[in-house]
Parts: sequence; C-alpha cells; structure tokens
Amino acid sequence: MGAIAAGIAAAAAAIGAGVGDGMVISKTLDGMARQPELSGQLRGTMFIGVGLIEAMPIISIVIAFLVMNK
Repeated sequence: MGAIAAGIAAAAAAIGAGVGDGMVISKTLDGMARQPELSGQLRGTMFIGVGLIEAMPIISIVIAFLVMNK
C-alpha cells in the first residue's frame, strides 16, 4: 500500500512541476517579447522560479521514500 501511495505522490508532483514550469517559462517568453530590454532580469527571475518549482517534486520523492520504508 505504501508503494502505491508513493507512486501517486511522485506522479502528482511531477505533473504539477511540469505544468508550473510550462506556465513560468511561457509568461517569461511573453514578457521578453513585449519588453526585450528586460530580458536579462526576466531570465534571472525565471530561473529562480523554476528552481523553486522543481524543489516540490524533490521533496515529494523524499517523502514518498519515507512512506515506502514504513
């Protein structure tokens, strides 16, 4: 039962991170197209946002491994 819960948690985190990354990158590209002079600042902010979004699935995988061990 723990393996199923771990799989569901990992899948949900991966889907959420994929959607979140897609939205952040899409909006960043829109901003760069509208204001090219801010592309450097937008890119830096995007990388910070993507890093924070990607932290969620990593934490989820760790929790999933902890659930499997019990």
